[in-house]
Amino acid sequence: MDENKRQRLEEAGIDVADALARFMDNEALMFKFLLRFPEDKNFPLLKQALDSGDAAQAFEAAHTLKGVAGNLAMTELFRQVSLLTEDLRGQNLSAARARMPALEACYARIIAALRELS
Repeated sequence: MDENKRQRLEEAGIDVADALARFMDNEALMFKFLLRFPEDKNFPLLKQALDSGDAAQAFEAAHTLKGVAGNLAMTELFRQVSLLTEDLRGQNLSAARARMPALEACYARIIAALRELS
């Protein structure tokens, strides 16, 4: 892998070695899935559900986003959304909303990096 690409992905919070291992060292397949991530609807669904106070829908979107982030080795996003998911599991909307700025910052870094590399 090109070192600049690797560095950009790592800076965005993606554990490239782990991602490659998950895709059996198939770099093309890894990039195929990473570059599809911006199309995933769970982050906007999470924001919308939190804005409308729908804890159940927010939990579903957060839990799904957590799985996607984990599978793509987006370590910081996974960590942030895991914390938020647990807040929602406990029906604590205010705590979940308080976590959104950090989660949104992680998400934005990943989206920016992926758009640069596409």
